[in-house]
Amino acid sequence: MENPVRPLLKRSSNRRSFLKNGAVAAGAATLAAGLVPVGAAAFDQDNSGPVTKGDIAILTFLSALEQVEADLWIQYAELGGLTNAVPGGEGLATNDLAQNGKPITTGIATNYVLALQILDTDMPQYITDNTDDEISHHAFLNNFLASKGARPIDLSEFAILPPSQVTGVPQHGRLTNLKQLTVDTSWWTRYRSSTANPDLGGTFENAIPDLAKGQHPAIPLNDGDLALNPDGSIPNHLQAIAFTAGFHFGFIEQGGTSLYPTLAQRVTNVEVLRVLLSIGPTEAMHFQTWHDKAGNFNLISDPAQNLSFPNLNAGIDPNTGASGAADEFQTNLIMPEPTVFLNQNLGPVSIVRPTADFDGGARAAVKAFKDDGLFVDPATGKDTGIVARLMELAEAADAAQRGL
Repeated sequence: MENPVRPLLKRSSNRRSFLKNGAVAAGAATLAAGLVPVGAAAFDQDNSGPVTKGDIAILTFLSALEQVEADLWIQYAELGGLTNAVPGGEGLATNDLAQNGKPITTGIATNYVLALQILDTDMPQYITDNTDDEISHHAFLNNFLASKGARPIDLSEFAILPPSQVTGVPQHGRLTNLKQLTVDTSWWTRYRSSTANPDLGGTFENAIPDLAKGQHPAIPLNDGDLALNPDGSIPNHLQAIAFTAGFHFGFIEQGGTSLYPTLAQRVTNVEVLRVLLSIGPTEAMHFQTWHDKAGNFNLISDPAQNLSFPNLNAGIDPNTGASGAADEFQTNLIMPEPTVFLNQNLGPVSIVRPTADFDGGARAAVKAFKDDGLFVDPATGKDTGIVARLMELAEAADAAQRGL
C-alpha cells in the first residue's frame, strides 16, 4: 500500500497528468449534498492546504450550473451561431464547437441570425465563443473534481425538455427551456446606480419592463417564426425574439459574474480558490460583451406578446414615465458605475454587484434561474425536478465555511 504521505512533486505530477489526459465519462454519478468518499484524495495535504468538503460542494455546484449554462448556450448557438449562409457574415470564421467530442451544428436559423445581427454583426461569433467557454467550464470542473477523488456531476437525467422545432435542430431533450422566459433586466439599472448596492439592500427597476412580465421566446419556436415580410425585412415578432435573447444573454452572464466571487469567499484550498478566481472573470467578460450589445436594439413592439422595447436614451423611466432618468437607463453607460460598498462612509467604488451571500449566493442563483422560466416543462407547467437537485447542491455550497 502506498505511503499516504506522498512526495509533493509526485502528487502534483499525477494531478496534472489527470487534468491533461483524463476524461469524465458521460453519465457520471452525481455528488449528493457535497459528500466526498471517506479517504478520498480530496483531503490530501499539500502546499495549498486541504481540499475540504465545502470546497468540493462549491465546485460541484458550479459545475452543475455550468452544465445548465452550456445547455442553454448550445441551443442559442445551434440557431444563432456561426454560419456562412448570412450575406456579409463571418468571412474566414469557422465553427469548431463540440461537446464530448461530438461537433455541434450552428447557425441553423439564418433569419434568426440576421435578427441577432441588428445588435451587432459579430453576434454569431460571440454566441459560439460563449458556448465554447461554458462547455469548457463544466468539463474542466468535473475533471478537477475527479482529480481530487470526488465524484463529477451530471444532470443529464433532467434533459427532457423539447428544443425548438426549427428544421435542422437536433430533437433530443434539453435541460433548459428558452421558449417561455420571464427575463429580469434589473441588472441594467443595478450596474448604473451610483447610490444603491444589492449587498446593502438596494432595489432596482427593469430596463425592459415587458420582459419581466409574461413568458417570451428567446429562440424561434418553429419555421413559421422565421418567415420574413414580403419585402424581405425582418418582422417585429422575429426581431423581438432576437432582442429578448440579447437581454437574456446579459441576465445569464451577470449571474456568473457575481456567483464566482461570492462563493470564492467560502473556499479553503488555495488551488480551488485559484480555479474560481480564474473562471469567474471570464463570466465578467461575457457579461460586458452582452451588456454592450443589448443596448443596440431598435424601438419595436410585438403586439402578439405585449412586448415593447422602449427608448432608453430619452431620459424617461420606462417603468413610471418619470423624466430625468438618463443615468439609470442610457444605453452606452456599460461600465459599472461607482457605488456604495461595504460601508457607505467609505465612498463610492466601481465593483461587481452583488458579492455578499446573506441571501444565499448559490441558492439565489438557482432561484433566479427558476424565476427566469429556464426549467419550465411546457407539458406540465412545472419544472422537471432539476430545481430540487440544484437547490440541494446550492445549500451544500452555501454551507461551506472558509477554514483558516
